[in-house]
Amino acid sequence: MTAQNDTAGGVRARGDKVFFGHPAGLGWLSASEFWERFSYYGMLTLLALYMKHELFLPGHLANVWGFSTFRVVFTSFYGPMTPQALASNIYGFYAAFVYLTPLGGGFLADRYLGRTRAVIIGACLMALGHFLMAFEASFILALFCLLIGVGFFKGNIATQVGDLYGHEDPRRADAFQIYMLGIQIAVIGSPLVCGSLGEKVGWHWGFGVAGVGMLVGLATYLVGRPSFPPERPRAASKDTPARAPLSRTDRTNVIILIVLIPVMALSVVTNQQIGNAYMLWAETTYNLNVLGFQVPVTWMNSLDAIFGAITIAGAVLFWRWWGTKWAEPDELAKIIIGVIIAMIGPLCLAAAAQQFVMTGHRVSLGWALAFEAFNNLGFANMFPVGLALYSRAAPKGLGGMMIAVFYLHLFLGNFLIGYLGGFLDTMSGTMFWLMHAGLMAVSVVLLLAIRLWVGRALSPAYAEPAPAAEAA
Repeated sequence: MTAQNDTAGGVRARGDKVFFGHPAGLGWLSASEFWERFSYYGMLTLLALYMKHELFLPGHLANVWGFSTFRVVFTSFYGPMTPQALASNIYGFYAAFVYLTPLGGGFLADRYLGRTRAVIIGACLMALGHFLMAFEASFILALFCLLIGVGFFKGNIATQVGDLYGHEDPRRADAFQIYMLGIQIAVIGSPLVCGSLGEKVGWHWGFGVAGVGMLVGLATYLVGRPSFPPERPRAASKDTPARAPLSRTDRTNVIILIVLIPVMALSVVTNQQIGNAYMLWAETTYNLNVLGFQVPVTWMNSLDAIFGAITIAGAVLFWRWWGTKWAEPDELAKIIIGVIIAMIGPLCLAAAAQQFVMTGHRVSLGWALAFEAFNNLGFANMFPVGLALYSRAAPKGLGGMMIAVFYLHLFLGNFLIGYLGGFLDTMSGTMFWLMHAGLMAVSVVLLLAIRLWVGRALSPAYAEPAPAAEAA
């Protein structure tokens, strides 16, 4: 072992429980991701509204470099669209590819760059993209800078969280829930800051502040580097031995994890719709006047994040308490429980839409509170637990790649919500949200079938057969 590795190991040993019972690196990585998510959601909370209320107005689109070509590509896939449908599909395109580009970023980090260098490159590109969003002409260029930057940043920083723990360390799922808690706190603040600036002062002010947040995240990451797990030797190095071939258990796990992706995509359609069709629906359905103050609709994202932070913290405490008395369910069982709870959310929205039709009056924000409670309580047992599952079950040396594979369910889900959001103009609100609940119900049935069929293979206790037995 080299002196460098000795030092890294010593740091990890000394800091193994200094951050709420977790390694110090979890704190720095969570703080870095906090600022990255602040910038990301600050931009995303404005995107659909910005396109509908300014960019698509006469005299603006002509100023955007390459937008005519961009629009032709979209209409070739979806046909002629209303401005709202086009905005929804562009939102879906961006929100989807945010979860596809980490596949390439994870591959490049695993094979060539290493995680730290990939994260730094990604942070720089994302900061550039946010600042480019502040100018109307560079709208398309900004989207692509952000997409490439997220590809380098997102999967690799999450993989570094997983690398802080041993394979059988029971704190892993807890760590990802703490990591997600930091993200939820960022999402509370970013719509209040970026959303308020965008709606009340100017759209480009909101985008500019998102860029500043990304620079703060980069600085935080650089300061915390000494506490991160040591880099694994890169497979492309001529001094590194070739990766061992996948075992039978590894191959089985990879197949199951890939099969889960489209099923999990159906489970997140309502949650991913919050920044898109939900906000446009909320503008015309909720009574946003509270004690004489007109609540900016972008604050619906902060409300979502507040409930997200509370429910993730609650889920962490609940499963800690449960574990003191009974055996915890495996990750797949927790995900199924989460989808069932989250499915009640769109049913609340369907009921609110029906009340709006029957009374002719905007509905109380109490419906928004009910929706957020069920949606986020379910999501707290879906996304962070899913990250933990894919991090643990990934074959050695393919951690970054499999975390990127996990994000593919959000790639598919966001493409789907972009398409579904186009029906908001032509479908009643009641049927629109019942459609989302129905897709989630299909996901529950398929997840149950997968768990009954091959769930044991993903269990932490599942052992690889001994070579002699396998040969026999």
